[in-house]
Amino acid sequence: MNTLDVVIMIGYFLMLVVVGIIGSRKAKTSEDYVLAGRNLGFFMYFGCLGAVILGGASTIGTTKLGYEFGISGMWLVVMLGLGIMLLGIFLAKRISNENVMTISEYLSKRFSVEAGLVSALVAAVYAMMVSVTQVIGMGTILNVILGWDLKVSMLVGGGIVLFYTILGGMWSVTMTDIVQFVIMTVGIFLIMLPLSLSNAGGWVALQTNLPNAHFDLSGIGAGQIFQFFLLFALGMVVAQDIWQRISTAKSLKIARSGTFAAGIYSIFYGVAASIIGMCAFIVLPNLGATQNTFASMAIAILPTGVLGLVVAAVLSALMSTASGTLLASSTLISNDIIKQFFYKDCSDRQYLMISRIVTTVVGILTMIFALWIQDVLVALDVAYSLLSGGIFVPVIFGFFWKRATARAAFYSIIASTIVILAGLAIEGISSTNPIVYGIATSFIVMVVTSYMTSNREIKNKIGMNSESIKQ
Repeated sequence: MNTLDVVIMIGYFLMLVVVGIIGSRKAKTSEDYVLAGRNLGFFMYFGCLGAVILGGASTIGTTKLGYEFGISGMWLVVMLGLGIMLLGIFLAKRISNENVMTISEYLSKRFSVEAGLVSALVAAVYAMMVSVTQVIGMGTILNVILGWDLKVSMLVGGGIVLFYTILGGMWSVTMTDIVQFVIMTVGIFLIMLPLSLSNAGGWVALQTNLPNAHFDLSGIGAGQIFQFFLLFALGMVVAQDIWQRISTAKSLKIARSGTFAAGIYSIFYGVAASIIGMCAFIVLPNLGATQNTFASMAIAILPTGVLGLVVAAVLSALMSTASGTLLASSTLISNDIIKQFFYKDCSDRQYLMISRIVTTVVGILTMIFALWIQDVLVALDVAYSLLSGGIFVPVIFGFFWKRATARAAFYSIIASTIVILAGLAIEGISSTNPIVYGIATSFIVMVVTSYMTSNREIKNKIGMNSESIKQ
């Protein structure tokens, strides 16, 4: 990598640190730290949401899939976009009306404290695992581009994110996300995509030189597309980092329109990333490690100076998601576990301090897991398997089925989480089958237990009324 490119990247890192410090000055209360004061307009809300959705899997994972399967590699990100649009259409208003900070807080209000506690644990692990995927992605990029050791690269990238997130919370995340959203949009759509097509010989050359299967929208397999739907479309609907972003919007109108716009943007991003992967198949036909597709393609086709900007764009996508999910995980632990069960009467200043300490601990754990797993798609599958399988059914039933009971929600989360973890242990953490088992278990337990417990509650009420009449 040329010295100019390295200077651009270092300058970008320093800019994020400065922006994070500025954001920390705005985080004077716990609401500022967790929800940016609930004061974001459309552009800031849309940009931040788009930035947090699209991270390591969206960029590195989709270009890898584009290289291996062609245009159908887009389905991973398309399902993310579909999920976020479903959330905006059907749940944004309900979430705003509930006036809650986390998914677990909602489940506690709708069902029970026990249901809120177990959902907080599951959702916190999900959010942390998504952060893990981003740290792995950052390490992969820096390893290929700069030649640094992979573990050192992960620690550097993850350390920068942890630093500015601890300082200013959601305000720092919001301000850095806007910068990152602009850079990633320019880098992917205006630089990387057109130059990839140009070096591959244009769209006609792709049609001539690529296998026909690379242009089949279902080339990745109907089963894999369905699994992406279960993992990512359903997962987005109940993702804590997304719920938390909805609460940062200044109004419901901004929350709904910005969420839908972010979904559309995500779909275009997925198509662009898969096409870049298809171009790499021609430009780099003997690429061994396909997880390095994006970074290797950038080195191969980009001129000096531009390479540094595009690498910064990819790191932007990774860092924005990492910071958002890191804050989401720490918020769940701080708000729904520590504050709820150990420090109910803590002051706002004390809660702010607790949030920063928890963010630090979660960040350190994130980097430890990243060093252990080292595969971005595997870590993402684990994260969304736990989220979609464990929480999706209770949340949706809570909103749309009045008969759903507290006991059913609690047992549903426990049973589905056990099934998913057992499935991952038996079939391996790279398997996505456990998500199917988890959702099916959650649905059955939720319905059966709700009918059993609701009938029992009715009988108890009748019995109590009869005793009152006799007396």
